[in-house]
Amino acid sequence: MGTDSAVTRVWELAAPVVANEGMEIIDVELRGDGGRRGRVLRLYLDKEGGPNVDDLARVSRQLSDLLDSQVVMDGPYTLEVSSPGINRALKKLEHFNRFIGERVRVRTREMVQGRRSFLGLLQQVGEGGIVLSQEGVEFYIPLALIERANYEHDWGA
Repeated sequence: MGTDSAVTRVWELAAPVVANEGMEIIDVELRGDGGRRGRVLRLYLDKEGGPNVDDLARVSRQLSDLLDSQVVMDGPYTLEVSSPGINRALKKLEHFNRFIGERVRVRTREMVQGRRSFLGLLQQVGEGGIVLSQEGVEFYIPLALIERANYEHDWGA
């Protein structure tokens, strides 16, 4: 199973388990080449107030059993379940909506108004894209062009 299809399948299988525990999946990553050590499957989970270690351990046990029984991965892998951290990834429209008015960092697949890297305030979120204000200039960034986006915590605030 290819990396993209494995990640999609893991997301589909894990979402109901995670939701049943009052959390949501923020991201799923599959890293490594499948060599001797296998691959690393990381799930980033969040909930209101943030998950604690017991939450993550409980979900990790459930997911480990489920994923092994469904034979989602080709070869050995290590499952890691953690919180998304302070500079969490923004993957879905709902993620972006939560951070309107906050600082975000965006990397695009292609040039948008002559650049691929942005750091500014998230002004608007729509079905097709986001509006980010950087140094007084507004940039419309289509969602389809976003390669990576993260909330950027303002340590000075």
